[in-house]
Parts: sequence; structure tokens; C-alpha cells
Amino acid sequence: MSLPLIARTAHRHVDVDGVRVFYRESLPERPDAPALLLLHGFPSASHQFRRLIDVLGSRFRLIAPDYPGFGHTQAPQGFTYSFDRLADITEGFVQRIGLTRYVMYVFDFGAPVGFRLAERHPEQIAGLIVQNGNAYEEGLSAGARDFIALRPQTPGADDTIGDLLTLSGTRGQYESGVARPELIAPDGWTLDQHFLDLPGRKEAQIALAFDYHTNVARYPVWQEWLRSHTPPTLITWGRNDPFFPEPGARAYLRDLPNAELHLFDTGHFALEENLPEIAPLIADFLGRIAN
Repeated sequence: MSLPLIARTAHRHVDVDGVRVFYRESLPERPDAPALLLLHGFPSASHQFRRLIDVLGSRFRLIAPDYPGFGHTQAPQGFTYSFDRLADITEGFVQRIGLTRYVMYVFDFGAPVGFRLAERHPEQIAGLIVQNGNAYEEGLSAGARDFIALRPQTPGADDTIGDLLTLSGTRGQYESGVARPELIAPDGWTLDQHFLDLPGRKEAQIALAFDYHTNVARYPVWQEWLRSHTPPTLITWGRNDPFFPEPGARAYLRDLPNAELHLFDTGHFALEENLPEIAPLIADFLGRIAN
């Protein structure tokens, strides 16, 4: 009986501008295999892609870094937590590992990080995989709009953000909107909470929450980038996401009418419930780009 080939994965660190960036990288059979840069979301880290790397990493080079303030990456005291700085470090990471052409998987926080990379280096982007990574105003739920409107001077703002950084808040992000809760392993939210509870991490997340409005301000720029560069695009979206609902997925078709759109009856972390359906779509997409 033949078994599916499970990828070997390396776990490494690289220094970028004083930040010790942790990343996971699959070791495909072919050294020239197409590269997929996996950009994680909040409040997670590269570990959210472990199963995807296992499934696809023998055929493709999958690379998943942790941002500063997340996962195993270590940032120095005094690091400024903003989306511009997360993009700076990710840009430096891409340069340090010698990645010059790749498909980019953008999920949640990965969208504002990734689209900043695309602005700076459009020649490097071979294609996009968008999974609940928003770039349109209609992709913001009412709750998301209220959250993004918070400012340091807003009464109770720190407490509102802090509620999202608790175990119940973290677990809720995994379970809200899913069709089959029994398929959602507890490992993801448990590990996320471990990292959130490390010294300085909640302060980092509060700073990023207050900076999120800078992403919305750049939506028109990113939409123009999509129209101008028309990268091959696969959209896989959990339609019951309480933060980034279905209209955010459909909005991409306005600027990328040839994008391939697949909606799933799940929530924010679509891979947790629908990996068996999404992984073949990604494999087919990467295979077509490679050819």
C-alpha cells in the first residue's frame, strides 16, 4: 500500500535588522520547486501552516516565517510594532534567504504585510493565494470596523483589545463560524495563547491593533496594484468569518475578474476545517503557475 508523501521540514532562524526571525521551510524533492511564502495571521504564527506544509511540501517549497511579536521570533526591546515594521522585517527575511520569485499566501495580518511587499517588489510576486486576507472596505464586518476605530485615547480601548488576547478570545477566533467544531483541534489556540502570554507580547498586539487603521488607508493603493499587475490569484475563503465576511472575497473579482474563487462554510481559520478541500486547489494553482 502506498502512502502520501509527507514533506521534510527544516526549522531555522535568520537575523534581520536585530530581529531573530524563526521560520519553517519544507525540503521538496526538486531543488527548483516553486516557492510559496506563507504569511500567517493574528494571533497565530507559522505553526498554523504545519499540516499544509506536510501535505504539499514534498512538491513545493513552502516557507513560513513568524513576524516580530509572534511565535518563536525574537525581537529586541524597543522594537516598534507597526505593520510597516512587520513588512520591513519580512522583506529583509525574503532577501536574506535569497527568495527572488514566489507565490504569496496572504491570510489575515498576512494581507497587510504581503501587500506592502508587493508594493515594494512587484517583480517578485508570481501569484497570490488569498485566504481571508482582506483588502476591501466591504470585507470588514461591523465588529471589525468598530475594532479598527479604536485609538489609544478611546476610553476602555486597551481592555477591549485585551479581551481578544485571552484564551476564550483566542479560541473563539478558531471556532466562530465553523460548520464542524469537532474538526478544530485545540492545539492551535493553545499554542497561540502560550505565545500571547509571553512577556511583552500583549503590548505588541495592542500596538498593532491601534495601527491597523493604516492598512485600511492603503486599500485603494493595493487595489490599484492588483488592477495594474493582475497576478494569477486563487481565493479560498471561510464565508462565516466574523471579521472578514464573504463580501471581502467577492470584492477581489472587481479588480481581478479572472481570479479563481472558492467559498467554504467555515470561519476565519479555514485551513483548520477545510484543509482536505483547500490543499488540492493550492497544489493545482502552484502547478499551473510553474508550467
